[in-house]
Amino acid sequence: MSEDILVNVTPQETRVAVVEQGSVQELHIERTRSRGLVGNIYMGRVARVLPGMQSAFIDIGLDRAAFLHVGDIFGHRHGAQQGEGARPIEKILQEGQPLLVQVIKDPIGTKGARLSTQISLAGRLLVYLPQDPHIGISQRIENEAERDHLREMVERARPADEHGGFIIRTVAEAATERELADDVAYLRALWASIQETVSTAAAPSLVHEDLSLALRVLRDMFNEDTARVVIDSRETHQRACAFAERFMPSILPRVHHYAGELPLFDVHSVELEIERALSRRVDLKSGGYVIFDQTEAMTTVDVNTGGFVGARNFDDTIFKTNLEAALVIARQLRLRNLGGIIILDFIDMDNPEHREAVLAELKKALARDRTRLTVNGFTSLGLVEMTRKRTRESLAHILCEPCPTCSGRGEVKTAQTICYTILRELLREARQFNAREYRILASQAVIDMFLDEESHNLAMLGDFIGKPISLQVETAYGQEQYDVILK
Repeated sequence: MSEDILVNVTPQETRVAVVEQGSVQELHIERTRSRGLVGNIYMGRVARVLPGMQSAFIDIGLDRAAFLHVGDIFGHRHGAQQGEGARPIEKILQEGQPLLVQVIKDPIGTKGARLSTQISLAGRLLVYLPQDPHIGISQRIENEAERDHLREMVERARPADEHGGFIIRTVAEAATERELADDVAYLRALWASIQETVSTAAAPSLVHEDLSLALRVLRDMFNEDTARVVIDSRETHQRACAFAERFMPSILPRVHHYAGELPLFDVHSVELEIERALSRRVDLKSGGYVIFDQTEAMTTVDVNTGGFVGARNFDDTIFKTNLEAALVIARQLRLRNLGGIIILDFIDMDNPEHREAVLAELKKALARDRTRLTVNGFTSLGLVEMTRKRTRESLAHILCEPCPTCSGRGEVKTAQTICYTILRELLREARQFNAREYRILASQAVIDMFLDEESHNLAMLGDFIGKPISLQVETAYGQEQYDVILK
């Protein structure tokens, strides 16, 4: 299937949408003031070693210290595999020690960036591992003869004095030996430049920054199914063409500049898709719907039949709803960039064949995902457990913040509940202070409740404390906000 990659560029942010047959499949957003850190290389300083957790906090110059686990220290696992015994982190690192590290996971929520000391540099066709002589191949290249052929070409392209290794990416499947050799030369030159910067870098400092999103699109997302890349910024289009001309000249005819009057994302209905991807509920064409709830620990996905009654019997209705939901869920996980533990609650199916068919459809739809994931079968409770690697914030966390009214709960206390809370607060204040009068400041809904349904209770309390109580609407208050003023 052919796909278009749309790139919308403004001074403050770059947005990328992958569109296939008129349907948005992926969304990526990078803001100028908060660019992602994955791939960046820093000269850091060990701030604290935690033997109990076998980890360390590394100062790389950010607001929060980054996290390094002993398993992400290069050579640690290799030593254990060779029977030498795994050295504890307190024997490897000391506080104050300078350390060259690379970000492998962006800061998420309250967690700092995740680091590794194994450096990797991504090119168009290869990933360069300057510390590791191993040559690996993407698992998505399944043909054994092609795998052997690619490995041989990379071996021939690797200079005799090269001690580093390479991982052959999926896009290299049809690459020529010259293209692979060019990628090897580019990555070695890049590493030499980084080493030169490192030699004079003071800790903590940034020594290498990964490409911007607009250029990473060409390096990481462009494949044989990509019909064209459309960029609405002339300057970014020129940079992209220069990058393509140097590293992938064959794709240059497919990199286009959009100069239309209407915004690029409006023409392809991407703005509408972004709004839908921020909603909890996604409606299915059949009449069913899917609910997405993202929490700190995991994401839960609930499938419901809704108004779908089109099949001849209820089992068929459930089966068809679940099949449609499997496709929608796979797409929404990519759109929303949901990661970590994900629990899917399909509608219960008694037929084992139906369960297997839904699971197969889900795995097929997930196979196109660029992010590593695992899918387990149905549990005894009828749930599907899966994980999706989380390397950056979800779409909702980038574009949204917790509601100031409900503080992220997704619901607010009723006006009646707030009225009763205020009545208890009034009684508490009256017992502690001898005020002349009490004034209630609250939202319109709460004041209306006191003037109508709760007027009798408010009058009874006023008689009980023997002091007048007045009401005042504060239009800026949310429903849960109130103040009791003593006069």
